[in-house]
Amino acid sequence: MAEMDEAKLHEFVGKFVEDLGAVAHASTVLIGDRLGLYRAMAECQPMSSDEVAERAGIDERYAREWLAAQAASGYVEYDADTGKFRLPEEQAYALTDEYNHLFIPGGLQVAASMIKDVDMMVDAFRSGRHVGWHEHDHDLYAGTERFFRPNYLASLTSEWIPALDAVEEKLERGARVADVGCGRGASTVIMAQTYPNSTFQGFDYHDDSIEAAREAARRAGVAERCRFEVGTAKEYPGSGYDLVAVFDCLHDMGDPAGAAAHVRETLSPDGTWMIVEPFANDALEENLTPVGRIYYSASTTLCTPNSKSQEVGLALGAQAGEARIRQVTEEGGFHRFRRAAETPFNIVYEARP
Repeated sequence: MAEMDEAKLHEFVGKFVEDLGAVAHASTVLIGDRLGLYRAMAECQPMSSDEVAERAGIDERYAREWLAAQAASGYVEYDADTGKFRLPEEQAYALTDEYNHLFIPGGLQVAASMIKDVDMMVDAFRSGRHVGWHEHDHDLYAGTERFFRPNYLASLTSEWIPALDAVEEKLERGARVADVGCGRGASTVIMAQTYPNSTFQGFDYHDDSIEAAREAARRAGVAERCRFEVGTAKEYPGSGYDLVAVFDCLHDMGDPAGAAAHVRETLSPDGTWMIVEPFANDALEENLTPVGRIYYSASTTLCTPNSKSQEVGLALGAQAGEARIRQVTEEGGFHRFRRAAETPFNIVYEARP
């Protein structure tokens, strides 16, 4: 064994302490989210632990320790002179309203589901068995919706769709749209709310997510134009769609090229396929970033096992990169492909016949 560099060792241990603190703190964030503790402090005024406990309807001693954890992590401010805690406006924005474009607890809910499933994944790693999306802890489904919805609220209808060639004009006039791999329907509902002259059909193989999507459409008042059915990416029904969209799921599919071929068959002659994928460069070394860390970790326990559970089992992974996505579209019969838009978390590709 080569001689260790003591400075590098201590630097790594320091990184571990940061990581351990983040993981431990995640549970307190999810408790605060579930119990409405951040919402109890959303007026951003100094509050004692008694006041937070009374407003949230919880035990004061638990509230006091929870507030100390939030202060140690920089989520709330603590005034030693008054003994009171304050949720700053910026934190309140990111922690209290899941329908804004920077809501953050959903990502931690996904991470919690990954930890709950460690035993199952250890077995899968050893045996090589496949793990479908439907086999994971329920927090994964709700957390994924809450994690990605802020990105969609921020960019889907204001930046991504306008970046596509002539698509927004069609949607404003009235178009037929398929949202394939729609999950719990956040993307579908957002599009339906923005383009009232168009009709939307969401498909996903996960029954429970489809039920949740139907309920979301009812709550949003768009159920008449926004319908959901159980269906796979290679077999969903219909044809003549003006727009087919896949949001953060192409890389999860076992046979993405086969799915691409089916999309090609179901599009109208001048239709567009919008592919939204996690932000990724083509080379591994270019993805060794904070965002890449999130996506590679999720891909290890969620995306790759899910793809392996389906026919072909290509397992693109959540950091596939533009070159591999382009290759998938070409194998599916698309001849025009371009990067239309991007954010720190997503890249939007446009494919046309």
